[in-house]
Amino acid sequence: MESVRRPILDVLSRYRPRDPAEAADAGRVRELVETADDPWSRSIPLHVTASALIVHPGSGRVLMRWHERQRSWLQVGGHGDPGETEPLAVALREAVEETGLGDLVSFPDDSLVQVVIVPVPARGDEPAHAHADLRFVLATAEPDTIRPETPEAPLRWLSLPEAREITAEANVREGLRRVRELLAEVEGG
Repeated sequence: MESVRRPILDVLSRYRPRDPAEAADAGRVRELVETADDPWSRSIPLHVTASALIVHPGSGRVLMRWHERQRSWLQVGGHGDPGETEPLAVALREAVEETGLGDLVSFPDDSLVQVVIVPVPARGDEPAHAHADLRFVLATAEPDTIRPETPEAPLRWLSLPEAREITAEANVREGLRRVRELLAEVEGG
């Protein structure tokens, strides 16, 4: 199981949490990865997911996706498929599937931007559980080529202030704040 754990532990080892709450979440994720046979497995109550905030650097806009289960506009992302072990690769695959954007690249590099444990409500036969979400930032140069995965999951390009206002999740607002910082750093040179 080392081959499943190592990529996540490598990403976490290079990451510095921004505050005590995020440090606690990162610690829980590290403990999960070190103790679970497969930290990506949906069969355990807390499992790893990977997601991304997608930006169009030229306009400073961010892409948000409606998540019916969470009843909120959120970032794209989700679960690893069987055999996947690299968090960034999972986030990228999910982003392409959910948006149709074929030119996505890490922005401004492949660094993790946020670690957060997100509660997920029960639905149907699936009990309530939590995602140990590893978040990245991806960029596109072709924002007009978005294509929602399904009609029930619309996509919207928004300014960062609009995105912060439209999401119901404080952790996503924090992620958007970090995106604003990254865009300012890249723009400032």
